[in-house]
Amino acid sequence: MSDQNEEKPFLDGVSRRSFLGVGSAALATVAMAGLTANAQQRDDTAKAEGDNSSSDPGPENRVLLKQNPHTNTPPPTDHGEIGPVWYSFDLSRKRVEEGGWTHQVTQRELPTSKDLAGVNMRLTSGSFRELHWHTANEWAFMEYGTARVSVLNPDGTMFIDDVGPGDLWFFPAGYPHSIQGLGKDGCQFLLVFDEGNFSEDNTFLLSEFVAHIPPDILTKNSRLSPSDIAKLPKEQLYIFPADLPQSLAADKAAIGGSRVQAPQQYTFKMGSMAPTFTSAGGEVRVVDSSNFPASTTVAAGLVRLKPGGMRELHWHPNATEWQFWLSGKGRMTIVMPEGRARTMDFNANDVGFVPAVAGHYIENTGTEDLVFLEMFKAPRFLDISLNNWIRRMPPEMATSHLNLDAETLKKIPSEKQAVIAG
Repeated sequence: MSDQNEEKPFLDGVSRRSFLGVGSAALATVAMAGLTANAQQRDDTAKAEGDNSSSDPGPENRVLLKQNPHTNTPPPTDHGEIGPVWYSFDLSRKRVEEGGWTHQVTQRELPTSKDLAGVNMRLTSGSFRELHWHTANEWAFMEYGTARVSVLNPDGTMFIDDVGPGDLWFFPAGYPHSIQGLGKDGCQFLLVFDEGNFSEDNTFLLSEFVAHIPPDILTKNSRLSPSDIAKLPKEQLYIFPADLPQSLAADKAAIGGSRVQAPQQYTFKMGSMAPTFTSAGGEVRVVDSSNFPASTTVAAGLVRLKPGGMRELHWHPNATEWQFWLSGKGRMTIVMPEGRARTMDFNANDVGFVPAVAGHYIENTGTEDLVFLEMFKAPRFLDISLNNWIRRMPPEMATSHLNLDAETLKKIPSEKQAVIAG
């Protein structure tokens, strides 16, 4: 039996949100598209605030409108169309199995996101995500509970570790691996894949591999008897309950100990690392290939903003940004060429998207800490600070572009802030 200590959720105190009364993800997409269309007709919002132009005497989904006030009635600085930048896991159909569930947000739900896709998964105590492999690299963030993970290298060495809240793992494409829930209540985690059209339903499963090989070939390959072959699964297991494992040390010893131990470290303790940047407005933890060498194609920042705090005006020069909002409430404005700009509101369990090199900020508009992940299909986390750029220009260059004198320009912070206090 497992000797794991019970872990608190990484986001201690964050409540589980119930589903809104929506019919389907497709219906919700249409609804949000309608909000977007409405926003495009409101470039003159400021002019309409004082009269009856913005009234809506018809039917409204007031719960949705309350969660997304800037989506329906955008600030007057919004303009044009930049494509979908929002979706929610709470609109995505769950596949529920005995032992847990899974649902996903991919390019099918968020068409602009061509580089990354996300899967949210729950495993009860002892339950497995069946041994499998897939075409994309897998990056993961533990939201809740504990799990045991394993991955096999092509040279036959094996990596096994236990992960808890705030921990990461990275499994290369094609490498077979497993995930098993531990403790009294199992676990929940976010999986991020570096293929926008990835589907969790399209993975290579151990059960299906052996079920579709002729029995005589299985016998020749494995030296199992026909009666042994008859006991093998006839259909996919996918997610299924099982007994809790032995201790981590016992499992490592059982497979051969240090003789077969993988030299790579496929897990990382993100939640317990020192912040990469901290200020009165919050903190950022950055994990990429520089401090987690196994993570060759996914870089990430875990951001915590205090009420009123904001992620400074910036952009990322090397990748699009895929966000997962863990707790709190915030808003983001994205600015694109030709003056196109879009402001959206985000809540826990939402997914955000920022096109490559698009300028944006994220502001905490709630009364509790805002926590979210920003992820990139890239080996390194890179961002450009607007403030830093302006202050690195010769003063006359900035003056000619911004119509501000040299003394006024000194008010702008000269160093990258990452997070700014409210």
